[in-house]
Amino acid sequence: MMDFTVLAKGIALAGCGIGAGLALIAGIGPGIGEGNAAASAVESIARQPEAASDIRSTLILGVALAETTGIYGFVTGLLLIFVAPSLFLGKL
Repeated sequence: MMDFTVLAKGIALAGCGIGAGLALIAGIGPGIGEGNAAASAVESIARQPEAASDIRSTLILGVALAETTGIYGFVTGLLLIFVAPSLFLGKL
């Protein structure tokens, strides 16, 4: 009879690794969004230099909100790498 606990541990660890990799892909979206926001802000400041302070403050708020998505993905990936295996499998 084959012992399936080793197979189950391997599948659980593989799932944690794949999930962590997918969670860390979430960093791509905020990078693209922040780049587009900065490009639009520079273009807006070039067209209306007198509104630079308003545009800058709105840009900083938008970039901060966009960055939280990447941070959530990063934290999720770290949890899947370091915390989830011990929760799912007990002490390794």
